Amino acid sequence: MRKGEKGRISFYITDGFSRRPPPKGGGNTLWSVFAHYLKIMLKIYNTLTRQIEEFKPIKDKKVGLYTCGPTVYDYAHIGNLRTYIFEDILKRVLKYNGYKVKHVMNITDVGHLTGDRDMGEDKLEKGARREGKTAWEIADFYIKAFKKDLAALNILEPDIWCKATDNIKEQINLIKKLEAKDYTYKTSDGIYFDTSKFKDYTKLSHQKLEELQEGARVEKNPEKRNPADFALWKFSPKGSKRQMEWQSPWGIGFPGWHIECSAMSLKYLGDQLDIHCGGADHVALHHTNEIAQSEAATGKKFFNYWLHGAFLNISGGKKMAKSEENFLTLDNALIKKEINPLVYRFAALMTHYRKPMEYSKEGIEAAKNGLEHLYNQVRSLGGKKGQVSKQFKNKFLEAINDDLNMPRAMAVFQQVLKSDLTDADKLATILDFDKVLGLNLAKVKKEKQKIPKQIQILVNEREAARENKNWAKSDKLRNEINKLGYLVEDTSEGQVVKKK
Repeated sequence: MRKGEKGRISFYITDGFSRRPPPKGGGNTLWSVFAHYLKIMLKIYNTLTRQIEEFKPIKDKKVGLYTCGPTVYDYAHIGNLRTYIFEDILKRVLKYNGYKVKHVMNITDVGHLTGDRDMGEDKLEKGARREGKTAWEIADFYIKAFKKDLAALNILEPDIWCKATDNIKEQINLIKKLEAKDYTYKTSDGIYFDTSKFKDYTKLSHQKLEELQEGARVEKNPEKRNPADFALWKFSPKGSKRQMEWQSPWGIGFPGWHIECSAMSLKYLGDQLDIHCGGADHVALHHTNEIAQSEAATGKKFFNYWLHGAFLNISGGKKMAKSEENFLTLDNALIKKEINPLVYRFAALMTHYRKPMEYSKEGIEAAKNGLEHLYNQVRSLGGKKGQVSKQFKNKFLEAINDDLNMPRAMAVFQQVLKSDLTDADKLATILDFDKVLGLNLAKVKKEKQKIPKQIQILVNEREAARENKNWAKSDKLRNEINKLGYLVEDTSEGQVVKKK
C-alpha cells in the first residue's frame, strides 16, 4: 500500500531486479495483473542483435514478412526447401498468435550472377543456354516448378509474389537515391555501392570488415574502390545483346542481385518492415548489402528482425548446394520413390531451424515410418471432434513461441496422444496444433486406407463375433489379422484397421 492511499492495494510484478506496475486499463486485480504478464509472448532469435527477443511488430497485430525467394534457373533443392519450411512455420506461428501477416516473396529472374559477387554469367542466361530455351522461358518453367514444390510440402503461398523483372523501375529509382546521396561510383562494367561510406556495414554478419574483404578478393575487380563494394547496376557487355536488359540513366544493362530485394520490400511493405528471412548463406553478403543500400537510401532502419535457417548437410557435414553438384530435389529424393513429400516436412520439424540438419536415406526412411505412425495414431482417434485442451494448447504455445522450437512442440503433440483426454478432445487438440505443423492431419482423417479384401473379410467376421459377444473368436480373428501384417484397434467409433 502506498503512503497516503488508504484502502487501496497496488500490485507489482517483479523479476528480482525491478518492479513494474500493472497495465493501464486492465483493472487492478491480482488476476488481471498476472494474466497480462504471464501471457506467452513470441520470442525469436534476431541475427541482427544475436539475441532472442520478444517480438513486437511496428503496428499492433499486423506483421510485414519478407522472405527471399528462389533464383529460377533450376529446380530448388531440398536444402533450399528446408528454409522455406522454416519460414512457413514462422508464418503459421505468427497467425496462430493472432497476427495478420502480409507476406512478400521475391522471384529472382535476372541479375544473380554465377559468382554471387557481381562476376560471371547471369544464372538465367546460363540456364537458357543449358536447355536451349530463352531466359524468359526458363524463368517461367522454374517458377511453376517451385510453386509445385511448395504445394507438395503444404507451404502457404505468400500474399505477394514479386519478380525482379517486373520491378525494374523501382530498382532504378532506388539507385538514383543512392547516387544523389553520393553512395555510388561508376566503373567500366557498372554502378557500384561504396561500402566505405556506410557506417556499420557488418552489423548483421558481426564479422570484421577485413574478413569480408578477404572473401571478396576471390572475385577480382581492379576497378572496385573496396573489395566488399557491390554492383547496383551492371552494363550489358559491349558488342553483344543480352536477353534481359533495360535502358537506365547510366546505360543499357540490368540490376544487380541485391537491389531487387530492397526495392521490392520497400515497395510492398513500406512502413511494415518487421521480419526479413532467408538462409544462413545470405547473412554475410546478400542481406548485409540489402541493409547497407536500403538504410543509405532511406536514412531509416531496414527491418527490425532478421531470421536465418541453417544448412542441410549431406556426406558427413557438407552443405548441400547446386555449386557443389550434390543437390537433391523433392522430386528425385522423395516423389519418384513414392514417398509422401510431407515426410520431408516432418523430418524438418524434428530439428530446430537454427541447427544444421543432416540428410540421409536412413533418416528419410525413419521419418517416413514416423509420419505413418503418427497418421495411424490420428486415424485411431475416430471421427468425433471434441474440445481443444487449454492445458496442452498452452504447452504447445510455449514451445512454438520459444524461437519456433518445433522438436519441443512435437513432444507436446505426443503428450496429447498419450494423455487421459478423450479421443474426441485429443483429435480437436492435435488438429488445432496442425495449423502450425502443416502435416494435413484433417485430410488424413478423411482418407480411407486401402484394406485388402482378405483382411476386410476377417475384420467383418470379427465385428460380428464382437456383436455376439464371442470374445474368444474375436481374439482369434485379431491374431489372424495380426499375422497377415495388420493391426486392429477397438475405439468408440468401432474397429480401426491399419497396416503394421
